[in-house]
Amino acid sequence: MGNTIKVKDYMTTNVITIHPGQTIEEIIRIMRDTCHDGFPVVREKKLVGIITTRDLILRKKGTKVRDMMVKEVLVTFPETRLTDAARVMFRKGYSKLPVVDKDRRLVGIITNTDIIRSHIERVTPDKVMKLTQSLEKLHAVRTIVRLGRVKISKLLPTQNRVLPDEFYGREYEIKRGLAEPIIVIKSGERMILVDGHHRALAALKIGIEDIDAYIIVLSRDIELGLEKTAKSMGLKSIYDIEIVKDVDIGIVDIIRGEDDG
Repeated sequence: MGNTIKVKDYMTTNVITIHPGQTIEEIIRIMRDTCHDGFPVVREKKLVGIITTRDLILRKKGTKVRDMMVKEVLVTFPETRLTDAARVMFRKGYSKLPVVDKDRRLVGIITNTDIIRSHIERVTPDKVMKLTQSLEKLHAVRTIVRLGRVKISKLLPTQNRVLPDEFYGREYEIKRGLAEPIIVIKSGERMILVDGHHRALAALKIGIEDIDAYIIVLSRDIELGLEKTAKSMGLKSIYDIEIVKDVDIGIVDIIRGEDDG
């Protein structure tokens, strides 16, 4: 489910925008009234810059927004996967990103709060139900689902790589009690990790030995296709998972505003 959530599903569309011709005094008043620390600058519905408290502190010469705004703006798009946008925000240290369409028109804004909200609202029980139905139909087994604690070091992973920014994002959630349970299949005495590799590895790295899990217990011991794939990748324990770098392609872009006459 997490891979199908888009920026458009959680972005704020009711965005306070600023015009290049507004005065700095107006912006300070708006910041004070709204408690926001920055605003997109829009002319004729198109994004041309951004103005933040940092720009006001640095205080270049000029009395208008056009004189002080940053014209090079990192943006994302409505169809971008939310997890991809979140990774970029975490890497760059941004608390928000403007969202634009193909014509550079501002259509929304995505913030750290929206990212956290998306994680809290994931419908994991629905994901578990679909998985149990697939297992029962494919392997002719019965399943029992229970919520419990599992020892991370005993898990058999089925994914050999995790992305660094999502890993650190899960670490952030775990420290604040926001992470959802992982999903594990118990076949015989084996505990097979099928969802939550980032969470399990992040928890282990910060010294947590047990983690909450939805445990799907199979009525008989069978070797799953996931296990065979894990063996072919040389995966024997959670320690075999590699943290790799990813490339941001089509996730974000940089908009350079034109001079405002």
